Amino acid sequence: MPYARKRFGQHFLHDPAAIAQILEAIDARPGEALVEIGPGRGALTAQLLAAAGALDAVEIDRDLAAALRTTWAHRAEFMLHEADALQFDFAALAQARGRPLRVVGNLPYNISTPLLFHLLRTPAALQDLHVMLQREVVERICAAPGGRDYGRLTVMLAPWVEAESLFDVGPGAFRPPPQIWSSVARLRVRRQPAFAVDARYGRVVAAAFAQRRKTLRNALRTLLDSGAIEACGIDPGVRPETLAPAQFGALAQLLPSG
Repeated sequence: MPYARKRFGQHFLHDPAAIAQILEAIDARPGEALVEIGPGRGALTAQLLAAAGALDAVEIDRDLAAALRTTWAHRAEFMLHEADALQFDFAALAQARGRPLRVVGNLPYNISTPLLFHLLRTPAALQDLHVMLQREVVERICAAPGGRDYGRLTVMLAPWVEAESLFDVGPGAFRPPPQIWSSVARLRVRRQPAFAVDARYGRVVAAAFAQRRKTLRNALRTLLDSGAIEACGIDPGVRPETLAPAQFGALAQLLPSG
């Protein structure tokens, strides 16, 4: 099989216990539109295909894609897309499959955050995601307001997903082993956002967390004055990390649209 390539951030999962835990968490069923991002050497592929009866896989590495194509050439239900997941049109795939996608992936750490945002640009195309990420990233995604890990990533994802950290996976479960621990997260995609969200939301969240030690009054001074913040029932003197995502949503609605 092809070697791991550092430029793609590849660490191939091989541990049978971790694989079994992931498969149990996904609980794939026949007829579902299952998509595996970065199948690599196929540690999960055969089981996912067997469970769902069909599988789309997105792989950027041409050598791995060639090996996967050879292995599964006899299975018409295995559809391999040799492409960069950051550029891939998941909405078009969901339309072609006639239902929202269930996404599975051991995501490269160097692109995990931008890939999540790329996927969630079209939330209607997704049912859920079961993804392996750096443990610290999962802790941030699932953090509660006021905690050390709560921040911009938490708040930006919150309107679109219900996030749950499932279990940790140690470095020894991969070849080559990474320097850090990983975690598997389940992100259930909401059919409608938890509250009104548009481009103004991102502006408020980015400004609020640009310097974490600032008060909300100071962090948002170029966007909103203290009176506007108080009108939302929020103390301008608190720090941004104490606010729930919906409160950022309320503040965003005060900005001029456009």
